[in-house]
Amino acid sequence: MQCLRKIILSEVYVLMNKDLKEIIIRVASEEDAEALLNIYTYYVKNTAITFEHEVPTLEEFKNRIKETLKNYPYLVAVVDGEVAGYIYASRFRTRASYAWSASTSIYLDKQYHRLGIGKMLYEKLENILVKQNVINVYAGAADPVEEDEYLTRNSEHFHEAIGYKTVARYHECGSKFGRWYNLLEMEKIIGKRTYPPKEFIPFDKLQE
Repeated sequence: MQCLRKIILSEVYVLMNKDLKEIIIRVASEEDAEALLNIYTYYVKNTAITFEHEVPTLEEFKNRIKETLKNYPYLVAVVDGEVAGYIYASRFRTRASYAWSASTSIYLDKQYHRLGIGKMLYEKLENILVKQNVINVYAGAADPVEEDEYLTRNSEHFHEAIGYKTVARYHECGSKFGRWYNLLEMEKIIGKRTYPPKEFIPFDKLQE
């Protein structure tokens, strides 16, 4: 874990469209919870991007980070000392046979949209998941029946641009702000299958 953490901390990129500022991608910690929760709060209160209705407490959010890091990467993008966004993976399904599949979630501070940060976070996340022997990655994208002030198709288009394909559409399965929304299941294959499959390596056990 420490070795992997150092590798991630060494990843420094340049934002070409925001005064050439540097961005660092690193492993999240519970100390990041307040900054990450501030980003997430905007999406809970003002969008249907997340189907969560109530903003979680700080303690609950800290626990989400802690529990995620036991098995999956939880990464933060930092621009000039300011948290600009985060991404994490989670178990796709609970049955043992799904161990080689993972789900993803990503949230960016709204001032850092369309600067390539989301793509950087996904690239780093997927590189780690490959080392964990994950093969299938799934992103759930809220999908409007018709675009409105709470939800557009930007998430769908973003995921398509980085190689995800829609494999399922759940029709009007989520309600928020008094409206019904669809959910897309988008898939990307990032690993190679072996027979038998290689053992899944939990994130806290992963070594370089």
